[in-house]
Amino acid sequence: MITTLQDALLRITDLGGPVVLLLGALSVLVLAVVLYKLWQFSAAGVGRHKALQDAITAWDAGDRTTARENLNRSRSYLAPVVAMALDGQDDAARLEAEAETCFARLESGFRFLDSVAQLAPLLGLFGTVLGMISAFQALQEAGAQVDPSALAGGIWVALLTTAVGLAVAMPTSVVLSWLESRMDADRVLAQKALRTILAPQDCRATTGPQAVPAHA
Repeated sequence: MITTLQDALLRITDLGGPVVLLLGALSVLVLAVVLYKLWQFSAAGVGRHKALQDAITAWDAGDRTTARENLNRSRSYLAPVVAMALDGQDDAARLEAEAETCFARLESGFRFLDSVAQLAPLLGLFGTVLGMISAFQALQEAGAQVDPSALAGGIWVALLTTAVGLAVAMPTSVVLSWLESRMDADRVLAQKALRTILAPQDCRATTGPQAVPAHA
């Protein structure tokens, strides 16, 4: 099975030429980046913020002790930023900057994946154009002795590079969209958490407009 797959890949590479080789190298790099990002997301606890959310809920309700206990149990990468807010840091811009620093570390590599998703189809199309030029040059050199099967073979070999480019670009785009959606959800969570800590419900209730007593 493995030998058959290797033979097929070698045949595609031979037919597609340097463009397919380049796309193959890009696909290996994309796979390495995706595996690294999956490990990084898992280690950082992206999307797993149950204890952190419980801490925010307790803080919003005025239960400071429970909030800190839940925060201590959290393995979220956002826990240090939330801890800064709980410890009295009330500069919203500073807290948001700290959170963005965490996001930037986790979003490293996204630009590479986005570039591959956009460039792979163009590289495939470039290979197809080169292949078509080669096929029509062979057609011109053949003159009156044109073999339609040879021309058809040259065309499908040329289109092979476009297929390979799309095969690299489409999974890359899907994975990138999934990774970005995870980070977008965490960014919304961080914004809500920091705003809740800076203006908890119990404080809003006690500092809000007081009821005006009725006149006798």
